[in-house]
Amino acid sequence: MRNILITLTLLLSLSSALNAAFEVKKFDNPQQEQRYKKLIDELRCLVCQNQNLADSDSQLAKDLRAKVFEMVTTNQSDKQIQEYMVNRYGEYVLYNPPLDPVTSVLWIGPFIALFAAIVLLLYSIRKRSKAAPAQLSDADHKRSKQLLEENDEDDK
Repeated sequence: MRNILITLTLLLSLSSALNAAFEVKKFDNPQQEQRYKKLIDELRCLVCQNQNLADSDSQLAKDLRAKVFEMVTTNQSDKQIQEYMVNRYGEYVLYNPPLDPVTSVLWIGPFIALFAAIVLLLYSIRKRSKAAPAQLSDADHKRSKQLLEENDEDDK
């Protein structure tokens, strides 16, 4: 009897978890559904930070998906929806922020850093190749010859 209760409890908890993962949305036409899917793919979950709204299961993501659904079904444009999200949550909510003076560092910065690294690498290579090899003095020559001869004698 105890095993049956445990099995039933597990099955009930599993079924409720599976049902919670699906959201059923009813659209007036297929274009609205496509716009909705495109928008929730382009908007970032602010809680998960590395997931879009489509992939996130956080409560905020669910609320934002509901808001996007509401705005899509009331025939607001994609631009209006994105502007609403940016005004409310900042540009961080966009996975691909627009190129403007504020975000230009994010778009151009990696290329500038790569260029600077290449220039520094070429400079250091050129500097090393121009440096004259170290010259040994006569005393150093004699000392190294002596050490080599001592080493040869020790090996025999």
